[in-house]
Amino acid sequence: MSDTGDAGRGADRDGRGDPIRGAIRGRAPVPLSVLDLVTVGSGSTAHDSLRTSVEIARLAESRGYHRHWVAEHHSMPGVASSSPAVILAHLAAHTSRIRLGSGGVMLPNHAPLAVAEQFGTLEALAPGRIDLGLGRAPGTDGRTAAALRGAGRLDEAAQEFPRQLVELTRFLDDDFPDGHPYARVHAVPGPVQGPPGRPPLWLLGSSGFSARLAAELGLPFAYAHHFSAAGTLPALELYRQAFRPSAVLGAPYAVIGVSALAADTDGQARAQVLTGALSMLRLRSGRPGLIPTPEEAAAYDFSPPEREFVDGWLANVVHGTPDEVRAGLDDLAKRTGADELMLTSNAHSGAARLRSYELVADVYGMPVEAPPTD
Repeated sequence: MSDTGDAGRGADRDGRGDPIRGAIRGRAPVPLSVLDLVTVGSGSTAHDSLRTSVEIARLAESRGYHRHWVAEHHSMPGVASSSPAVILAHLAAHTSRIRLGSGGVMLPNHAPLAVAEQFGTLEALAPGRIDLGLGRAPGTDGRTAAALRGAGRLDEAAQEFPRQLVELTRFLDDDFPDGHPYARVHAVPGPVQGPPGRPPLWLLGSSGFSARLAAELGLPFAYAHHFSAAGTLPALELYRQAFRPSAVLGAPYAVIGVSALAADTDGQARAQVLTGALSMLRLRSGRPGLIPTPEEAAAYDFSPPEREFVDGWLANVVHGTPDEVRAGLDDLAKRTGADELMLTSNAHSGAARLRSYELVADVYGMPVEAPPTD
């Protein structure tokens, strides 16, 4: 990995003051964070899953995970995270220290002004704790994307991502030049009301497009290793080689999303991750649904092509006992040179997800942090 100077790994082992860099806790190789899909298992409800998200955020905060991000997905019965800003406001009300953010908001689905207002509101609710991660994919299938964006705007919306990004940034900074049509349009809450304070922007991606754009703009970059592992190393290399220092970031800072689940036994971990693999198989086959139970996944009669898909999917999921997961995460951090690992657990049981984050914190000796006294 290239030398990241002050923005590199391990530069902030104890503090939380940097708006971008993570803080290493315990014996973790890099800062650890949470990517929350708010998965809904068969027999559960969205209410149950959102309650689990609060429990995970509280656990993550108390054990030194650096940030908790929520993804935007649509028309997926097994995922309840269609409205990241709403969920983040709820999480902010139940935490006081951990960074919260979108992983990410799919910008072409929204007007830039609306996103600026939503995240300006979040910043006002939880000053200094909000991240705004942005992607250009729809976060769903083509038919649902048409319902979100309008049928005639699908290709146009993705192509306009760089323009939308500039527009969003200007709304956040309230700095449209004189003569611009939006010069007198203000995102509120925002700088027009007083001293500026806004969330840092991140670009998310699963290809080289966002990697290159993040590098050219000098922004931090998050790569979706958890569902596009084959492209991880090329995207990170492109980001580092093309990076241009900016007022935001002096050197590259890259996070990768990692599917990871630790359990007390290897069998328990295997049973849970198989539910996520079957759910993904059904999604990719046009049959999305709630995350199946371990019993349903164990009894499923996989065809040879389905078995090949599931085996390939599970090969990129770090799972097993805490020691096995630690070894897998250590190896991944070393191979990719990632500055931060963001762990996501796609499993049927909310309790299993919560237990996984606890076991990972335990195996790395991440200390239990007392709640703030103020």
